[in-house]
Amino acid sequence: MALNMATLKTRSLSAAVFVVVMLLGLFWNQWSFFILFTIIHFGCWKEYQQLIAKIDPEYANITPFHKYGVRIAGWSIMLFFTSDAFNIGSFSLHAAGWWLGLICVFILPIVELLFAGTINVKNIGYSALGLLYVSLSWGLMIDLLRLSANFEFGGLCANHNYSAIFPIALIISIWINDTMAYIVGSLIGKTPFSSISPKKTWEGTIGGAILAVVVVGLLAWWLKFPVYIMGGIAIIGAVVGTAGDLLESKLKRMANVKDSGSIMPGHGGFLDRFDSLLLATPFAWLYVALTTMPI
Repeated sequence: MALNMATLKTRSLSAAVFVVVMLLGLFWNQWSFFILFTIIHFGCWKEYQQLIAKIDPEYANITPFHKYGVRIAGWSIMLFFTSDAFNIGSFSLHAAGWWLGLICVFILPIVELLFAGTINVKNIGYSALGLLYVSLSWGLMIDLLRLSANFEFGGLCANHNYSAIFPIALIISIWINDTMAYIVGSLIGKTPFSSISPKKTWEGTIGGAILAVVVVGLLAWWLKFPVYIMGGIAIIGAVVGTAGDLLESKLKRMANVKDSGSIMPGHGGFLDRFDSLLLATPFAWLYVALTTMPI
């Protein structure tokens, strides 16, 4: 098959922009981190609702108050997980998230009943799953920032400076796993991994996971970071991240679409880019919280 230079140029340019935006958001400060994942949060919600509406057309008929209200309710979860580092004077984003969440819990059902005339339990269930799948994951990603800031790395307490080492470790693990799985699978892959994603092979999946753990472990050792924590994060990123990729592929297959969106020309949408991270984040958060818990 001839190489399409126009397609390659488009994919390369969008990938470069994506990498620059991610690096700025992750490495600048806590506010760039929060803004980055706020944008990702609302982008994922838009695509999640579009997918569900294609899977079950009845969901396409939800009122605008339901459609946008549940997104705001999800954002309140992210606000709730912010730490004191996000305080603006005496104004606390954590407290704002708490009160905004309470308001949504009381107001949304009333508004839904007034404008829709009925409460559709199934549609509420779809939205509740979205809160778990999208909003809780990104809320826990915000809390990983707090866990990073309170952990001691290489004898230096990161609490005095901005640190996003745990989120960055998870993201790097997933990127390495995806890249290595593709390379290994292309070279020696023969055994199909899942009918949901026919291009994945067992050889590529296992090879990608092993290489991700090895690379992240070596980086942790070189930087004098705790290898057991970083290695565990890498395992979660590889194993659970792959499951997240398959889950989103299943949703797209059910919705009969190729991509969840088109925010990145040639690469798809928000869910396409962050499907692995969405599912891996809660497990990584639980692992980090347990391993860094004071005894």
